[in-house]
Amino acid sequence: QADMVGIKMPEVAVFDSPEVNAFATGMTKNSSLVAVSTGLLNKMSKDEAEAVLAHEVSHISNGDMVTLTLIQGVVNTFVMFLSRVIGYAVDKIIFKTEKGTGPAFFVTMMIAQFVLGILASIIVMWFSRQREFRADAGAAKLSSSKKMIAALERLQAEHEPSVLPEQMAASGISGGGASGFKKLFTTHPSLEERIAALRSST
Repeated sequence: QADMVGIKMPEVAVFDSPEVNAFATGMTKNSSLVAVSTGLLNKMSKDEAEAVLAHEVSHISNGDMVTLTLIQGVVNTFVMFLSRVIGYAVDKIIFKTEKGTGPAFFVTMMIAQFVLGILASIIVMWFSRQREFRADAGAAKLSSSKKMIAALERLQAEHEPSVLPEQMAASGISGGGASGFKKLFTTHPSLEERIAALRSST
């Protein structure tokens, strides 16, 4: 799979967990690691495990480990900048503060940071969900749509909540499942959406 996408062979690790999960990490495409759980190896067939590995290799090939961090950083910078601009504008235009900045600046800035922070999280989580669709599509090319769908259906059958640490949750193969407003803040699309997307592309 690494040869097919033109990257160096990632390091491979197995972590002891009954959960069916896997993740990829690393700073560059050619310096990366793919880890799978013992639960995945025990509960998935060879074809399903192959598809999961293809999904993780696709993440590496797409540079997803770094891009999500960069997007988070850029968005947070805009939040800090815009909240100060809004605070300054309100302080000067509405409260007519002439010298320095008044209390209105700090209050408005904190409110703006909170509101813009929520919007920023929605943007970052949207990007995270899109990268999962791209990795699924990449896995379908590296293995097959049938194998990737089978792997997602296996995850669906297990329906266990992820126990990966919060900082690694966005990198795991499983996730999603929220509905309504909460769906905007999930790192993964629902498994139903991912399966439907693969079926519609075949």
